Amino acid sequence: MYVDRPRVLLVDDEKEVADAYALRLDAVADVTVTYSGPEALSAVDESDPPDVILLDRHMPDRSGDDILRELREHDIHTRVIMVTAIDPGLELLELPFDDYLCKPVDREDIRAAVDQQCQVLAYELLGQYFGVESKRAVIAAELPQDRLEDHDQFSSLDKQADSLRDRICRLLPDADELLDQFTGIEREGY
Repeated sequence: MYVDRPRVLLVDDEKEVADAYALRLDAVADVTVTYSGPEALSAVDESDPPDVILLDRHMPDRSGDDILRELREHDIHTRVIMVTAIDPGLELLELPFDDYLCKPVDREDIRAAVDQQCQVLAYELLGQYFGVESKRAVIAAELPQDRLEDHDQFSSLDKQADSLRDRICRLLPDADELLDQFTGIEREGY
C-alpha cells in the first residue's frame, strides 16, 4: 500500500464477514470494527474521523444507505466504500459513496480500494490546507505576534493548519516537499 497505516472503520452486521475483512487489512491499516449502523455512527469522532469507512448496505437495524446519508450530513472528511452483496442498480445514483465493491472481495482488492481512497482524501485535504494555511500565513506576516498570541480564532486556524498538515503527510508520504513549496511563498505586503 502507498499509504502507511490508514485509519479504517469497518461496518458489517455479519461478525464473521466483518472480522474476515478486518484480518485482510490488519497488517496495513488501523482497523476498528463495528457490527451495526448505530455502533458505527457512535464510533465516528468528527474531530478525528477515520480515513476510510467500509460500509455494508444490508443491515437489520439500519441500512448502510441510511448510515451513509447520515454520515454525509456531518462535516467530516472521510471516504466511504460500500462493501456489499447487494447487486448495484440505478438507486446508486442517489447514494453519496466514493467506491462500491461487491462481496466477496479479495485481500488485494480491498487493500487497493482503501489505498486509492486515502490518496483521494489526501488531495482533497491539500486543497483545504492551502486555503487555511494561506489565510494563516498572511495574517501572521502582517500582524504583530503579540496581537495573535491570545486571539482564539487565529489559534484555532493555526491548530487546524497543523492538523491538516499532519493528516496529509500521514496519507501522502511524499507530501512534505509540496507543502514546503507552498509555505515558501512570500506573503508579506509590499
